[in-house]
Amino acid sequence: MNSSSPQIGFDRFIQLDWALLALRIRAGRGTLEELDEVLASSHAGPAAKKKTRTVLNRLWLEPRADLVGFADRGVEIFCDAPETTVPALTWGMALATYPFFGKVAEIVGRLTTLQGDCTSAEVHRRMAEIYGEREGTRRMTNMVLQSQASWGAIGRTDKGKRLVRKTAIDLHGSAVATWLAEACLRHAGRTVPVASIASNPTIFPFTLGGSISYLLSKSRAIEMRVDSSGNQVVGLTG
Repeated sequence: MNSSSPQIGFDRFIQLDWALLALRIRAGRGTLEELDEVLASSHAGPAAKKKTRTVLNRLWLEPRADLVGFADRGVEIFCDAPETTVPALTWGMALATYPFFGKVAEIVGRLTTLQGDCTSAEVHRRMAEIYGEREGTRRMTNMVLQSQASWGAIGRTDKGKRLVRKTAIDLHGSAVATWLAEACLRHAGRTVPVASIASNPTIFPFTLGGSISYLLSKSRAIEMRVDSSGNQVVGLTG
């Protein structure tokens, strides 16, 4: 759970096609040599390349021990539908692996709910309230925002000062929708009300689709129960 997760960690810009290549490698459809070639051609030096590889390792190539099964289920989904699942799978692994990424996603999701956009300054201010007013917080928030833009979740206008939410991808109640709901729970690290999953701000770039109760019931990693107040809640089985 999140107690063993790195508190910041997501300190590099990650293009979606780099994450796709790492996912393909884990699925046995690509090689590390291909990834090294791509990163070498897009990075200024070995130090920058190594830092990017570290993030990609944690996302797909060498996930934490508690996330190996989760990652493997994501790979199975990718193999069944490789063309349509990459953004949701990459987003879900980032949520489960990096609390910092999830917090940026949550803040952007909340701020853009009503009007569809917000300023990057608002996001930086709220992240500073949580992680401290320091250069590292600002720089890594920028890395996450830049990555989220590359993954098709947001657009950046006015020289990056304004963030515009893109149209959400409808997952149509598919297997990746159930897997992404699990990612929400892994990020939360606790039980949450069933009704809140579909509208969880951390997954704002996606619409799960279908009945949320039915969706959650399809996962062996998720259990639903009634809490002491009589509310239906959902959590992880392990």
